[in-house]
Amino acid sequence: MNGKRKKKLLRYGVMGAALATILAGCSGAEQKDPKYIEPATQVAESSQQTETEESWSYEAHETDATVDFPDTVVSTNGLLIDVDTGEVLAKRGGIHDRIVPASMTKILTVLVAAEHVEPEKLDDKVTIDIEATDYSYSNGCSNTGYEVGEQVTVRDLFYGTILPSGADSAYSLATYVAGSQEAFVDMMNEKLEEMGLAESSHFTNCVGIYDEEHYSTPYDIAMILKAASDNEFCREVLSAHVYTTTENENHKEGLTISNWFLRRIEDKDTHGEVLCAKTGYVVQSGSCAASLAQDKDGKEYICVTAGSTSSWRCIYDHVDIYAQFLPATEE
Repeated sequence: MNGKRKKKLLRYGVMGAALATILAGCSGAEQKDPKYIEPATQVAESSQQTETEESWSYEAHETDATVDFPDTVVSTNGLLIDVDTGEVLAKRGGIHDRIVPASMTKILTVLVAAEHVEPEKLDDKVTIDIEATDYSYSNGCSNTGYEVGEQVTVRDLFYGTILPSGADSAYSLATYVAGSQEAFVDMMNEKLEEMGLAESSHFTNCVGIYDEEHYSTPYDIAMILKAASDNEFCREVLSAHVYTTTENENHKEGLTISNWFLRRIEDKDTHGEVLCAKTGYVVQSGSCAASLAQDKDGKEYICVTAGSTSSWRCIYDHVDIYAQFLPATEE
């Protein structure tokens, strides 16, 4: 990592319930001047962060032993990191090459939101505004399935942002935290600066909609996933396979949402277990994903890929990469 970069890290305590992650993406242009969802529930002050700042000290690096991904991998860019040592075990393309992050963006969305929402606020109710649903539908995004006027919890917005990759949830969460998507995006870019990633990553929306000024790198996405996995609440969100939203008048039994990446990879032979994942897709990115896995000894790895040809092929790319580099379980 560039030595001039700032190094900060936020670690967080337990916030609550099982949550999770899934495939998705969307395309379109960023909507301007979003409205407030519910001013009474805004959490605008940075003083309401739940934990104390510490230095961001994690980084990863290539070594003489770094090799290319297996030939079976279709993705055009990516890397695999041994989390314990910080060594890049394998890669495809330059790990600092610019990529379109698509809905992998939402990893940073939930991380920044978690840093600004106190645990006791997770069950506060938020009213879904027409601005959120219009933004999602007009940009062709994946949705959680909330209806205009529906009362949902802040916790449900976290789940909805990751599991079905719901733009309605991400937009509503951003507006709850910052008052507008634009203000929240400023917070996202401030977080990138804190992590020393601002020279290579820049976001213009909280969803992952394509924009020429919305970009990242495989390395930076890996760092964002590492930070999110260090936040216990975000880790729970990113690791949930299935979640049912809170019952309300619109959905009397709640909405059951899934992280299909985790559900589809759980029975594949990766020589370990994939614990967390977030995928994405826009035309310009192809199918992409960031995941965190654990081997038989509890050692963790982070894999980021972009440029695969389908959501299933993206899953099998991660299967092939993990199976190649994680130690096999003894019979």
